[in-house]
Amino acid sequence: MKPLAIKQLFYTALLLFSIACIITACTKKDFPHTYVNVSGSDSAAVALDSLPSFNSPAGIAVDAAGNLYVTDYGNNLIRKITPAGVVSTLAGSGNDGNINATGILASFNGPTGITVDASGNLFVADAGNNLIREITSAGVVTTIAGSDSTGFVNGLDTASTFFTPTGITVDGSDNLYVADAGNNAIRKITSGGVVSTFAANDTTLNSKVPTFKNPTSIAMDVAGNLYVANYLDNTILKVNPAAAISIYAGTGLQGAANGPAGSATFYYPNSVALDKAGNLYVSDGVNNLIRKITPAGVVSTLAGSGVSGAADSTGTAASFNGPAGLAVDAAGNVYVADSDNNMIRKISPTGVVTTVAGSGLSGSKNGLAVARRNKTRVINASKRVFNLFYKPKTK
Repeated sequence: MKPLAIKQLFYTALLLFSIACIITACTKKDFPHTYVNVSGSDSAAVALDSLPSFNSPAGIAVDAAGNLYVTDYGNNLIRKITPAGVVSTLAGSGNDGNINATGILASFNGPTGITVDASGNLFVADAGNNLIREITSAGVVTTIAGSDSTGFVNGLDTASTFFTPTGITVDGSDNLYVADAGNNAIRKITSGGVVSTFAANDTTLNSKVPTFKNPTSIAMDVAGNLYVANYLDNTILKVNPAAAISIYAGTGLQGAANGPAGSATFYYPNSVALDKAGNLYVSDGVNNLIRKITPAGVVSTLAGSGVSGAADSTGTAASFNGPAGLAVDAAGNVYVADSDNNMIRKISPTGVVTTVAGSGLSGSKNGLAVARRNKTRVINASKRVFNLFYKPKTK
């Protein structure tokens, strides 16, 4: 067997093992009745199990009106959070499946990446089903690409196949780009439903072109360049419109070093998002950090102490626990699917971190989220050893 084939087999086996661990671990459990102080008051308290809840939120997108959409991975749901803080289920029954229908009659299987187009249509990387799904603003779910089998076949809509698609973005012409993690490729889906391979690994043994190693997230700038979280390689890759691949940031070594992009380090970066100024934000999952890369190539830590937690504060005084999907609104606020905390967090342009929604308990409750700042609260929720994006940090 060729060396490249052996490596591909290893990465594929690792990805499948991670998914299997999730399916086993992400079961709903009952938790103690815990209380949290809200709105900065020491006297006002709200029962956590009365607040909206999530189960390993994996991806997040924001539309022009400020609505947030969350792929609630452990619940197999697509959730919506209005600017007023009302959490609801837009689509999904909660049971794993691939049924196309409206609202809660539809089903998903481990949805991960999510993006929204200019018309308000959502597109979901339904990783467990190896499908790409579309959800209209009315909640109508359809399959636009992929079949019920794993593979690497291009073609028209459901004649194509994917292998654990985890990241997705859309351009101004309504073309979709998919981080096809299991195939180590970036796939393109035209507005007409034609699936092709936009970029993939060079199979030449002596090639010096950077390679994809489980790409898990993707974002596009105004010039049409793609930025990819190259998860297992601890790097951020850039793919230009001609599909040329280069390393944008990271040495490939595990770490949390800031500085010039060429010497900075990450530890299994899983998600990326861009703001309108061209700054790239990275969920540095195992490091529990949100990193920022300027257009000049300077890497810094936007928020997170590096220690797992759920503290709301400013910059490195705040904490996360397995941060996953990212989205940036027009005002420059960064939203984080804080997966292992079962929360949705917000980082202002000045680095102030607050909790938008999520009690911290694992669940699927809808309702009005209470604005609050977590200070020293301990999360009484189960911690998943594996997540789709994460590998455990070794000592």
